[in-house]
Amino acid sequence: MNALDDVLAKHGVGVRPLYRVIDLLRTGDHDLGELVRLSAAPRRSVEDVLTALGDDLDLSGDRLRLSPGVAASYLQYSAPRYADPLDEAVATHELLPKVAEWVAEVPPPLAALDHVQATPETVLRRALWLDARYDLASANLLFLGDHDLTSLAVHAVCPAASLTVVDLDERVLAYLDDRGGREIATAHADLRVGLPPAFGGAFDLVFSDPPYTPEGMGLFATRGVQALREPSEGRLLFAYGYSPRHPALGAQVQRSLATLGLTFEAILPDFNRYFGAQAIGSAADLYVCQPTAKAKKMRGGKGKSAIYTHGPQSVEAAGTKPALLEKLKEIAVAGGLSPETRPVDWSISGPEGDAVAMDLTADPGPWLLRTLLGTNARRLALLLPNAHPDLADERSQTSLAELVRGKYTLRYLRSTPDNRHAVVVADAVAGQDEVLTRAHARLANVSLDVPEDLVDLRLVDVPRHRLPELLGR
Repeated sequence: MNALDDVLAKHGVGVRPLYRVIDLLRTGDHDLGELVRLSAAPRRSVEDVLTALGDDLDLSGDRLRLSPGVAASYLQYSAPRYADPLDEAVATHELLPKVAEWVAEVPPPLAALDHVQATPETVLRRALWLDARYDLASANLLFLGDHDLTSLAVHAVCPAASLTVVDLDERVLAYLDDRGGREIATAHADLRVGLPPAFGGAFDLVFSDPPYTPEGMGLFATRGVQALREPSEGRLLFAYGYSPRHPALGAQVQRSLATLGLTFEAILPDFNRYFGAQAIGSAADLYVCQPTAKAKKMRGGKGKSAIYTHGPQSVEAAGTKPALLEKLKEIAVAGGLSPETRPVDWSISGPEGDAVAMDLTADPGPWLLRTLLGTNARRLALLLPNAHPDLADERSQTSLAELVRGKYTLRYLRSTPDNRHAVVVADAVAGQDEVLTRAHARLANVSLDVPEDLVDLRLVDVPRHRLPELLGR
């Protein structure tokens, strides 16, 4: 056991999660993911323990356990475990099977948006904790992204709570509307562009599980402060995790939050558990933050585009090759139109131009439609990945064209300028629909025929699945 003792000694006083790994192997069989999630130990640390156990491990497929003949000799590594009363409340709660059903059927996680699914127990745990800590029946609670479906659990626990979800992922918004019966307000937003104007200064609590980068945490915290009615009286609640093997990463994020004027009222360790995120032990802490007076002065501005850890919008992603952008510009100005190159930004429509070229190669899915809605020009030329979901097949292309037919006709140039990219060309139609050309105006100021729950939103804020209803499609 010398090799195992050496591994354990390297973890100092933080060794308890590895004792839990040994207990799990001694009392049952588990795969690697379960060992990480149930112990909250980083994957590499779990792998170090498994390597040190050597021939004392039995392997059956992907299941691991200590050999029965030697299991008793590892009792010396047992340790008392902290019993959290909330764990028992969650395990026996009548809502847990329903939450598990919701989580099982949620649209699959998108790696490009750093989605890692929280366990049903975590989702219900969040709802019960929030209800016990705050007067939810009198509060307005905003979720900045909610692939985990925490809003559904909170609504089930406290139906009187006023809940709103903003998300970049159109699939999540449609799922929440379907499962929540529209009792939870939903709106589309890319927080790098900003919050929907209707949501500024409107909430008492903000909950989010943001991208775990300093840029991502800082951006979501900034939007959270903007959303609070009275920042110093409200609270921001964030899930955030980092590996104890790399504490400098945690220090960077905490520094970015402190720089924004947030004070840490509490940090609850390992509060959140996940199916995945094994590098951080499939666990994250719950940060309870109170804004200070400084935070009130730092509520403006736009965020950096690179905030994720995966995909084309990750912090380390490379930019688009200049040659592709030149080809895009040529397509935009074909037919004698004067050119303009504009960054991706549907927060300000700007004056009508002749031809506008935009690089949407990092589009996670929603940017294409939002750009078509939010930009007014005689022609748009938009560079996208060939695999973009709106270009995937004829049905997807037709659906997109139908949504914007009152403003643009679309041409799809697949494998252009190369076999990894495509260009969507949008040409303005005669007699454009006023609602589509005023996408940045409050809907109540554009049309009298707007559903009551959408009147304060702009067209660019409306979830995609509700646009046919609004536009009469």
